[in-house]
Amino acid sequence: MTNKNNKKGFTIIEVVLVLAIAGLIFLMVFIALPALQRSQRNTRRRQDMARILSAFNDYQANNNGNFPDATKPAEMNKFAKKYVDPSCTLSENDTKLDGCADQFVDPDGTQYSFAAGTTGADVSGDLDHIITFYTNAKCNGEKTAAANGGNRSIAITYILEGGAVYCGDNQ
Repeated sequence: MTNKNNKKGFTIIEVVLVLAIAGLIFLMVFIALPALQRSQRNTRRRQDMARILSAFNDYQANNNGNFPDATKPAEMNKFAKKYVDPSCTLSENDTKLDGCADQFVDPDGTQYSFAAGTTGADVSGDLDHIITFYTNAKCNGEKTAAANGGNRSIAITYILEGGAVYCGDNQ
């Protein structure tokens, strides 16, 4: 004899509870994923800036302690081709790195640009893909490069995704 009151299955409360828990898990993943991706892109940008800083140091070592002059496209072109990436070029009146291999472009695919900066100026704004370099300067731990770094010092700044500023120097 079978018992008619003994039915197998899930109650509506159990189903709703499982769906709610699954929804919370998906929500947490979709909230955390963009932040994780942004962090990975910024890590790559920091690595690229360390590579640029190393290129500036190499240029300086091979050019009697001098850094390339941002106002002279020929010097910046020499710097880009010889020290950054042989596939990079700079047009005559531009500071944008063109034609660089995929390993030296911003993670969003935009080419980096160079600009000479003024020490003490606040570096802020949106991600603009400009590597700003300051001669005779060092990073002061904030959004600026401080003067009096010495004749052989250089600092670079780059605005990261989210508005944070990377500052690196050879001190």
